[in-house]
Amino acid sequence: MTLAASAFGFPAITRAKSLNSLLQVACVGTARMGGNTMRSVARHEKVKITALCDVDAAHLAQAAADFPDASKHKDWRELLASHADKFDAITVGTPDHSHANVTVTALRAKKHVYLQKPMAPTIHECRVIAAEAEKAGVVTQLGNQGRSSIESRMMVELLKSGAIGKVKEIILWENKKLSWWPRNTTLRPQADALPEGLDWDLWCGVREPVPYLADTYHPQFWRAWFDFGVGELGDMGCHHFDATVDGLKLTPPKRVKQTTPGSNGPLWGDRRIVEFEFGGTEFTASDTLKLTWMDGELTPDPSLIKTPKSLSKFPLQGGMWVGEKGTIFKQYGQRPFVLPEEDFPNTRYPTGFKPQDHYFDWVDAILENRPACDPFSHGSNLTQCVLVGTLADRFPQQTLEWDDAAMKVTNIPEANALVKRAYRDGWQIEGLG
Repeated sequence: MTLAASAFGFPAITRAKSLNSLLQVACVGTARMGGNTMRSVARHEKVKITALCDVDAAHLAQAAADFPDASKHKDWRELLASHADKFDAITVGTPDHSHANVTVTALRAKKHVYLQKPMAPTIHECRVIAAEAEKAGVVTQLGNQGRSSIESRMMVELLKSGAIGKVKEIILWENKKLSWWPRNTTLRPQADALPEGLDWDLWCGVREPVPYLADTYHPQFWRAWFDFGVGELGDMGCHHFDATVDGLKLTPPKRVKQTTPGSNGPLWGDRRIVEFEFGGTEFTASDTLKLTWMDGELTPDPSLIKTPKSLSKFPLQGGMWVGEKGTIFKQYGQRPFVLPEEDFPNTRYPTGFKPQDHYFDWVDAILENRPACDPFSHGSNLTQCVLVGTLADRFPQQTLEWDDAAMKVTNIPEANALVKRAYRDGWQIEGLG
């Protein structure tokens, strides 16, 4: 029997189908983005947080102070096996390596799921999550919250409407400070003393255990490590790529190449330039589309980037979309500008966007029996578009040919070890890892 098997078979709770009842929500991961998700969902007047789960007792205690009536759990497996009849929906805000095992088990228990981005660290896991969500028939939402912003939705409509004609090329850059880069990168064989109340074996989860080292993995530095996160492209790519993937109807790229030095040790590279070649669509100028991603203080030549007149300083985060009839410039988190500005006055921008709360959209979708704005069917495709690019970090200066139907790199077989990764003994879940 797999670890997840005992959680299967619980029927979906139906109390949420009545608009007069509260949606009972469990939260796995209660600190940082997991805690932000928990508290953001809890603001909804129709939500009651009924269960809390975290491997760190200090984090669990902080959450319990806000939700004293919720049951407390250390192990998500026990939560789903023993308490699944006590909640309708679940939020997952754990480190990336623990996304898929929690989410798939919850979906098989017929729970509505809000999952922080990226969906998972491997393409295989993303596909399994999407397939299980479709089978479960529940409401799902990927936690790339910017998708709900008016600015992002405007960007999608500009691309779809042909405001700059068919798109020829895209450049994206991301250079915010890496708050999650480890303060310690020296991997000593002897472990440091565990913080009181931290279950380190549970934290390692599906990955092979490593010695606990202070200022290295937990609570905020895991994203930099190959075994637990997906680096800066995997972290921010789901935000930067979203409007493009949606507006141009892209599927995972045909080939990718990292033109900067990559990584071959336990850490992801801390800077990169990755060239993506996507298949063309009705919204692109040719049968392929080039997208260049830059991060780690690697920035496109500002003299080559068309910017709006109002911009006083070249932004740390942004993008440029080059079309047949013009260019779109967008600073991350800000409104897009169609350039030249004199050819595209404000009256031509799409309007009528109502404010949308990404967390509330998920709750309302459950209560109204409709899809949320970022269901796993979309989130899986989006994350896969990004993850194909992350494969290149281990094979710099080489072009990786991606066969999406076969889910494999065709010209560098070693790269396929990154497409699907085995779970450690005792943590296997049928069909997943």
